[in-house]
Amino acid sequence: MKAHIGDQLVVASPSTGTTRRDGEVVGLHHEDGTPPYDVRWSDTDQISLFFPGPDTRVRHLHCASGNAPPRPATAKEV
Repeated sequence: MKAHIGDQLVVASPSTGTTRRDGEVVGLHHEDGTPPYDVRWSDTDQISLFFPGPDTRVRHLHCASGNAPPRPATAKEV
């Protein structure tokens, strides 16, 4: 799984009758976009460190130009 800043993570409900959860990736811990991620959850507006499981999907959100959103500079690039 790989995600970028601004992508949406959607976690399927673990059991029947419960709702799915989604949030925005607001921080990366690896330059290549692999987990874990800092995620701002839409239901609570809280940010937490998230290790996605097999029930998690990434929705890659793109800019109007069709390109991926710009990624923040890393410490090596600054």
